[in-house]
Amino acid sequence: MLYTFSAWFQISEGSESVSAIFKTNGSGLIRVGQVIAKHGCWTLLKGGIVANFSSNAEILFESKNSRVEIWADSISLQPFTEKRWRQHQDENIERVRKSKVRFQVTDINESALQGATVFINQTSSRFPFGCGMNDHILTSKDYQSWFASRFKYTTFTNQMKWYYTEAERGVENYTIADTMLKFTKENGISVRGHNILWDNPKQQPEWVKTLSPKELKEAAAKRIESVVSRYRGQLIAWDVMNENLHFRFYEDKLGENASAEYYAKAYQLDPNTTMFLNEFNTLEYRMDELSSPWNYLKKLKEILSFPGTDGISAALGLQGHFGTSQPNLPYIRSAIELLSTAGVPLWLTELSVDPNPKQAEFFELILRECYSHPAVEGIIMFAGPAVAGFNETTLVDANFKNTAAGDVVDKLIEEWGTKPQKAIADSTGSVEISLHHGDYDVIVTHPLTNSSITLNLSVGKSFPQETIHVKFHT
Repeated sequence: MLYTFSAWFQISEGSESVSAIFKTNGSGLIRVGQVIAKHGCWTLLKGGIVANFSSNAEILFESKNSRVEIWADSISLQPFTEKRWRQHQDENIERVRKSKVRFQVTDINESALQGATVFINQTSSRFPFGCGMNDHILTSKDYQSWFASRFKYTTFTNQMKWYYTEAERGVENYTIADTMLKFTKENGISVRGHNILWDNPKQQPEWVKTLSPKELKEAAAKRIESVVSRYRGQLIAWDVMNENLHFRFYEDKLGENASAEYYAKAYQLDPNTTMFLNEFNTLEYRMDELSSPWNYLKKLKEILSFPGTDGISAALGLQGHFGTSQPNLPYIRSAIELLSTAGVPLWLTELSVDPNPKQAEFFELILRECYSHPAVEGIIMFAGPAVAGFNETTLVDANFKNTAAGDVVDKLIEEWGTKPQKAIADSTGSVEISLHHGDYDVIVTHPLTNSSITLNLSVGKSFPQETIHVKFHT
């Protein structure tokens, strides 16, 4: 069973993190979710668990500040079967990812043409569903063909990072990134820029780790100017300061506003590109308070309130590196719902699942959950071919034959709109079909003369509900 949990919280003074915890017989303590509760107003906590056990449970509320009283109200625990949860996902997909289209086929006299055939083929999807890419694609024709036939969105896994483009101080080399970008342009693939700076002290170029604060400030300014100016207007997004909830390399050396200053600078250099925060464990590990949804919203607010970020197109990136345990879909849904209150785009940016006997099953569960949520505007998987070193979530083996996870991805690509469809007009000459948002080529064939009419159709959230009339003049 899957359980969603919600409750309203207030505390007797100040502002504190409050967690909801289940204490069960034999299963220990299970953290359900957390919220930053305040004195003087009520705050909603939403979370959940997947229960593969039967037990009585106590519901406990925890704050690390033992001086405060915790007040809770409207506590709710709702059970769902896996079948009902999947049904809800499908209903959401039908509501937010698809629109109904009705064709009315007639002859020159406005008479209905029963039996007319309508062929529908999606040429592009409105939902960005892509895959990470690395430099092995430059030397492997099989990798190129496999990628270009499936994906129109990507993130270079390492090739734009500072330690890759300036391994030696003062010696910049963008050759690999430039060549990869050339390949994506030739194949109509949009690229997320990853990343400008990384707050993890271990992920700096070796020469950066020993710089004084003054030298670091100068080097970082040169880095951001160099990479953003080079690719200005060519990318759909930038991960500006990677993982700045977990790490503080720049804040510790340059001050508390370091991340915000770099967001302002990146926006100044490339104002028409979306600027992402990008963090791990927000969805995949509910025990990590550093990257909890509430802390993520707090960080976003800090950045957007900094001088120089007015008008910035900001977005939240959720990496989504899941381990071997069953994904907690209720918690994922609750986290996304909370993050959606920020009113900015939300993407899964590096989705992967560690190897385990149920890897493909878990991968599909996560993909369906995120695709079905209206707040999610894109998904990039950090997965791919074995020959390119994608060892965590491998989609094709050394011979480019699908793994089980690869089968899942191909099935979903087909299910989410790219499979050609065929429908036959009824006695009233009508065809009604539900289409995923995207662009389509439509061919309507006359039932008697076999003549055809070709249409181009764009289906989106604001798609008009009126009927599309197709009239044959022969």
